[in-house]
Amino acid sequence: MNRRVPIGISNKHIHLSQEDLDYLFGEGYELTPIKNLKQPGQFACEEKVKIVGPKGSFDVRILGPARKKTQLEVNNADGFTLGVRDIPVRLSGDLEGTPGFIIEANGKSLKKDNGMIVAERHIHLSEEQGKKFNINNGERVSVRIKGQRGLVFNNVLCRVGDGHEAEMHIDIEEGNASGAKNDQLACIIDPITFTKDDILQQHETGEVIPMVGDLPYMDDEG
Repeated sequence: MNRRVPIGISNKHIHLSQEDLDYLFGEGYELTPIKNLKQPGQFACEEKVKIVGPKGSFDVRILGPARKKTQLEVNNADGFTLGVRDIPVRLSGDLEGTPGFIIEANGKSLKKDNGMIVAERHIHLSEEQGKKFNINNGERVSVRIKGQRGLVFNNVLCRVGDGHEAEMHIDIEEGNASGAKNDQLACIIDPITFTKDDILQQHETGEVIPMVGDLPYMDDEG
């Protein structure tokens, strides 16, 4: 059985709490969606804000909907621009002890004491997809990215449950390192994710886990 998931490459962005959204844009402000993301209910917004650090700044797009806590997701290189070192690699929502930053929008400035992370790479799967792939929520697997600069990502967390759809999230630096593109299919290859029946079936049919060559893009498989 081939366990393939499309890749989603994430550039820097911010999730705002409703409280912070109200302060920066006005009470009861509703974000303006411009593009739906693959994860159900998630979308990119027209609105952007400026992020200010000790040495520099940049603009980032807001992703909706509003969250319980404001969270800024950046790449390691963005830390040099801002003047922030040692940004921790964290899962979404794990913000304790993370660096702070300043948000500017509409002539207002908001200081956050924490919330800046480099997002840990992970895979989203629905309950049905998790059962199909024999993967439970919280398990970690290895994933093969094919291509001229292809590599294996180890220690990839799987998030399985309602409200998820098959997609592997990596940041733009990981995408560049592996030569990956959005919607390219990645293959989960970790042997612990295969059942005994899967392995026996592969032996009987002569099928092998694909380890070389390029996997197609989603459009190539229909």
